[in-house]
Amino acid sequence: MALDANTGGAISLTTAQEYISEFQRRYPNEIKASFIGANNVNSLLVQNDCIGIRIYNGYDVKQEKMNQVLVGVDPQENDMRDLIMDDMAVCPPYCPINSILD
Repeated sequence: MALDANTGGAISLTTAQEYISEFQRRYPNEIKASFIGANNVNSLLVQNDCIGIRIYNGYDVKQEKMNQVLVGVDPQENDMRDLIMDDMAVCPPYCPINSILD
């Protein structure tokens, strides 16, 4: 599959709930979700030649928790080096009060 600005797609609420429920069943002590603000997402996307964002799963040894690392992707499908994001607000403790996904 070639990557482009249209890669990815929507899933149903039911499918999302199933995925999240299964993850939480398998990994009950891990972070449930991460939040990154729109300005930071836009900072990745407005880089010259950025066609999208790749999300890597990571592990923060200091906090002993999984995390995500976000990086822009160029038209040759390579990770971009100029801006890499992490340091997101995680759930818990920053969880929605009434989530449709949890």
